[in-house]
Amino acid sequence: MLAQGSEVIDVGKFSAADVSQSLPLEWKPLYFKKIERHTVYTLVSEDSMTVIRAVADASASGLTREVRINPKQYPVIQWQWKITNLLNKSDVYKKEGDDYSARVYITFEVDRNRLNFFEQLKHEAVKLLYGKYPPLAAINYIWAAKGSKGLVVPNSYTDKAMMIIVESGEEKLNQWVSEERNVTEDYQLAFEQDPPMISGVAIMTDTDNTGESATAYYGDILFKQGGN
Repeated sequence: MLAQGSEVIDVGKFSAADVSQSLPLEWKPLYFKKIERHTVYTLVSEDSMTVIRAVADASASGLTREVRINPKQYPVIQWQWKITNLLNKSDVYKKEGDDYSARVYITFEVDRNRLNFFEQLKHEAVKLLYGKYPPLAAINYIWAAKGSKGLVVPNSYTDKAMMIIVESGEEKLNQWVSEERNVTEDYQLAFEQDPPMISGVAIMTDTDNTGESATAYYGDILFKQGGN
């Protein structure tokens, strides 16, 4: 259970996990239809820290945790990550290039008041099939092979997911990089409205579209009060 009364919410306290565990507590694999090869996520000791290592080989899957966080109270997300290589064919504008050495993404609850009649029917149909509503929208924080930092563009598959380039290029390869983003401000920039409740956080290293290989490391992830 996430403590909502403190200044910080530890969504992924990987550093406190035991490397003998298969996965950190509360985190589950996220698989996609028609993608048979899955990225391998493992708790490992790296640079004297317990972190998650992701190894992708023409594969895709994520590691996700369901949460319920009010972005008005906890607008800032912080995390650490490290990648060992870029993907040569990665391209934020193309479906065949929709792969990244590392990404952190956030999903948001459905606010039914914002849906038109046909969108409501669609969401009801998905709930009947899967037992729960799909997220209304998602923000993907990505480490891109190329592109300007701060660029915000729709995902090549759906405009319900917006891509934000946080790191780009090879300058920081093989070194830990600490990130901080204001999720509320990013959502307002991406979708031109205030965000609903946050419903989930995930990490993903995927190479299924490009057919390449990548290794990335993810450190602790937390939300905090205040601005960046």
